[in-house]
Amino acid sequence: MNWWENEFLKVKENKLYLEERPAEKIAREYGTPVYIYSGKQVLRNLQALKEAFSSAKPGLDIRLAYAMKANPHPGILKLLLKAGAFIDAVSPAEVETALKAGFPAERIMFTGTSISQEDFEVVLRHPGVIVNIDAYEQIEILEAARKRLRIKRPVRASLRWNPGLGRGFCSKTTTAGERSSDGTPIKFGVEDSRVIETFKRLKQFGFQPVGLHQHLGSGWTEEDFPVAIKAVDRMIKKARELKKAGFNLEFLDFGGGFGPKYRADQRPFPLAEYAAYILDRVEGAKLGLKAITVEPGKYLVANAGVLLVAVAYVKKSYGNLFACVNAGTYNTVPRPAIYEEAYHEIVNASCVNSRKKARITVAGHLCETGDVFGTERLMPMPERGHILAVLMAGAYCRSMASNFNLRPFPGEILL
Repeated sequence: MNWWENEFLKVKENKLYLEERPAEKIAREYGTPVYIYSGKQVLRNLQALKEAFSSAKPGLDIRLAYAMKANPHPGILKLLLKAGAFIDAVSPAEVETALKAGFPAERIMFTGTSISQEDFEVVLRHPGVIVNIDAYEQIEILEAARKRLRIKRPVRASLRWNPGLGRGFCSKTTTAGERSSDGTPIKFGVEDSRVIETFKRLKQFGFQPVGLHQHLGSGWTEEDFPVAIKAVDRMIKKARELKKAGFNLEFLDFGGGFGPKYRADQRPFPLAEYAAYILDRVEGAKLGLKAITVEPGKYLVANAGVLLVAVAYVKKSYGNLFACVNAGTYNTVPRPAIYEEAYHEIVNASCVNSRKKARITVAGHLCETGDVFGTERLMPMPERGHILAVLMAGAYCRSMASNFNLRPFPGEILL
């Protein structure tokens, strides 16, 4: 059995099947390139996350807030709505998309960075959405938006703080700490020394501070566990300081970061241990919380999606072999072009296993040297017309894609 196989992705008679349907047949039916999503796999992943937090004491709600920037497909949103999920939205358009999918405003938290007054005005038009402040300096802008809209009702607010440490699978996906590993200053969150000051300012303007939020970064594996639990400890300590200062929080939001395996050699993040640690620390702190929140994105949808592409021809050049396909990375799976460390397994859906293998570079059709899905991957020798499946395409693929070279976006099919 291949390491990437699950109930969605299976191999039968040396062909790739998606939810019991041959990938080649799906490609013929819908054309290529095309994203294929499994709603069943999304719900399986959600259930696994619920089980990880199932030992929560009565009276403490577990809010699983989908980071919809990972994949805002309307069908996926509706599945998660029905399953009881909340929404982590990072733009006014995401807030409105979630509302259109049927999410009550009370199940949406808006967390933005570099937010304009116009952004806040869009969000404030929807009573019930929690506004998660990313900077002390945002408060006056939020107040100006409220005044312009003449809003008299209470506005529930949370605060995203920067706990002073972060963790991501690369420098560009680290979202807390002073600087990322390449020296880039981290723009997110309120620094530790200004958290209480910011809460007081929110209260001074008449907002209702109800939560504290953090997000370290994305793409955690087993080796990131020590940093993740250290951040939990810092969150608990800060919540205690806030309680002592007179702020009785409704919830703590520990953000996302935990994800599935993208490579065979990765050891998955110990989610059950992480959940148990959070629950134990929250219970021991006696903060009087009503809920704790986590924000899964990749965890829910990455392995529930694949991109199917067709091999146009196989090219030989200076000893290199290229499978030239009818899609470009920037338009479909842009992560490898954006993040040098990003990796997506590529499977020859027409011939999954074979003794005849070669080192193949899967090249896209864009006018860009970096437009490659994978470099010198060992796989069964592809042929013209073969279907290749780029795995883990359910998260941060279509949502990050562009129309570079005026190439159209692929279709999206939810099985």
